[in-house]
Amino acid sequence: MTGTAQAEKAKIHEGKEADHHPYFRPRDAATLILVDRSGAIPKVLVGKRHDKVVFMPGKFVFPGGRVDKTDYRVPVAAPITSELEANLAKGSPKTPPSRAKSLAIAAIREACEETGLCLGRKAEGKVPKLEGNWKPFADAGLLPDPSSLFLIARAITPPGRVKRFDTRFFTADASAITHRVEGVIHADAELVELVWVELGSKPLADLHPMTRNVLNELDTRLATGPLRHDAPVPFFHFYGGKMQKDILS
Repeated sequence: MTGTAQAEKAKIHEGKEADHHPYFRPRDAATLILVDRSGAIPKVLVGKRHDKVVFMPGKFVFPGGRVDKTDYRVPVAAPITSELEANLAKGSPKTPPSRAKSLAIAAIREACEETGLCLGRKAEGKVPKLEGNWKPFADAGLLPDPSSLFLIARAITPPGRVKRFDTRFFTADASAITHRVEGVIHADAELVELVWVELGSKPLADLHPMTRNVLNELDTRLATGPLRHDAPVPFFHFYGGKMQKDILS
């Protein structure tokens, strides 16, 4: 992530996240689950978080984070598909196209920042100037390519938490990775280890419960064949202190 993640690394975890904070409006965020389907059992990429960060220290997570203002402006190699845009627009209030694009782009940026794995395509001619955390793409002559993304789920953090996110969970096949940035994973980084693990394996049992819910949705969809944009997209949220699961429409 950006400066927020760097600040987290300097803090010591002081116990379980409190659940009695004043109401905070959820911030847009995106997560990318990369899937390797070259073997008999699909594998997903997880990263182990540094044990000194405040949020989920030492846990295996999928790369992700909040939407950055540059995600609205960065040029892309290809637009998101009309089907993905339609899925992102579902729910109330409707998500406009510019916001839908920023969510998909944020997932790609966060994955590249945290894992060094980038979903992009060579730019034709001179690469446009890329702002902020898009430098790895600029250095490689790439523009982000969100055309291979699928929406798996949406989830909102419960009220009362110190950090709240309205997160869209995307997935893409590992074959969409076109560039690797060396040196991203190390002992002092936000993610200290990357592992491709089979669905149902031990590292996935220790995931955050909401992330595990999303992964179960992905597992179900993969079991039915190739991913499709017309599959139901679940929306996990909390009402009256209990988690609700609706289908976006």
